[in-house]
Amino acid sequence: RGPAGSDTASVAGMEELLSRSVPPLPPYETKEKAPPPAERLSAEFVRYYRALEAGPPRAELLTRLARDFGVDHGRVAEFSAKVLQAREQQRELGALLQAEDRLRYYLNPQYRGLFQHLGRLEGGLRFLVELRGDLVEGLATKAVDGPHVKEMNGVLKNMLSEWFSTGFLNLERVTWQSPCEVLQKISDSEAVHPVRNWVDMKRRVGSYRRCYFFSHCAIPGEPLIVLHVALTSDISSSIQAIVKEVPPLETEDTDKITTAIFYSISLTQQGLQGVELGTYLIKRVVKELQKELPQIKAFSTLSPVPGFTKWLVGLLSSQTKEPERNELFTESEWQEISEITGDSTTETLKKLLNNNEWVRSEKLVKVLHSPFMRLCAWYLYGEKHRGYALNPVANFHLQNGSVMWRINWMADTSPRGIAASCGMMVNYRYFLEDTASNSAAYLGTKQIKASEQVLSLVSQFQQNSKL
Repeated sequence: RGPAGSDTASVAGMEELLSRSVPPLPPYETKEKAPPPAERLSAEFVRYYRALEAGPPRAELLTRLARDFGVDHGRVAEFSAKVLQAREQQRELGALLQAEDRLRYYLNPQYRGLFQHLGRLEGGLRFLVELRGDLVEGLATKAVDGPHVKEMNGVLKNMLSEWFSTGFLNLERVTWQSPCEVLQKISDSEAVHPVRNWVDMKRRVGSYRRCYFFSHCAIPGEPLIVLHVALTSDISSSIQAIVKEVPPLETEDTDKITTAIFYSISLTQQGLQGVELGTYLIKRVVKELQKELPQIKAFSTLSPVPGFTKWLVGLLSSQTKEPERNELFTESEWQEISEITGDSTTETLKKLLNNNEWVRSEKLVKVLHSPFMRLCAWYLYGEKHRGYALNPVANFHLQNGSVMWRINWMADTSPRGIAASCGMMVNYRYFLEDTASNSAAYLGTKQIKASEQVLSLVSQFQQNSKL
């Protein structure tokens, strides 16, 4: 950063750029006839923004855009009053609808016009996804904050949801023959089970595997969200069998394929967070697989349980305040655990969970199997956020209408799997004829459809652990 003078100059430059490139909201009467702003100004905004360094300079511009070019509150108040007046005076319906339409118009923030014009530019949609990526990241790290910025993030998310609706999306399959840069992007964006090398990548797009992505007609060939599928003869209970390093298998024998396992779904663009893409991708891939392999009878995921270890360590911490009272384990379990760790408090167990060391002790793995299975069942089924499943992966698949079907012990023994979910994974099963009613029940009455195995673990938790 230079001397203070240059800071003032850059702020002035920023203000001038914004007042030039954000189109004013034309009066309601001329809204249809308002001239579109010069493409030059929108392109200038893109150039200016991209030239700014990521971090504070961009955060400053986004904050100013949100704060100074939002809704005209005075106008909103004025037209709200007119709507109320039209209702009180019981004027004819036309007058009320007209007043409501004016109010709706003035509820549009001014920056919405800028986003609309940017969306029409060549490459503008890609730029808006980048800009929203910066917003999402800035809000997560508190680099940008406050109600104005949150509001702008919501407005842009809704606009992107319309622009990225299914009609504009193309489903593409990835094979080893796909362009090198597509394979590289798929490999780089794999967020669930990182790709180790090219042999691993070749395996994930080879026989008994399928990989699909959505691209957008305005950003062709660019993977936006990626789904990996394993074609198997039964519902997998371990990820190691799916992503292990083995040479690609022989040609597929379709008689051996009765099940499709969705084992990874990754959004490649942070700017599309919260835009409904995953649900549509799964639905489209199911249709695609039914066409290609009509003998497939079972569709299921093999999903991680992110956040389970953290939740469990938090529970153990809240228990330590009264070392004698243990509420997560039965007496005999706690006795065995204490003997192995040599500690009658939960401190050693917490340490072993935090540094992944517990899996080195066969005895500990054996004694923790039962309690961890019922704790995980409770975490997935019983822990809620606003009435819905707290775990984001569970919430996603339940919203799509799946059944919480099976919890698998030691299903992901990678360091990452142990650290995040104590090695546990879940199958969410999609019974295609029931997904619509399951989804409606979950979204409407917050009911979770679960199998006998899960419900039995939940009731064991309720008998043996007291939260």
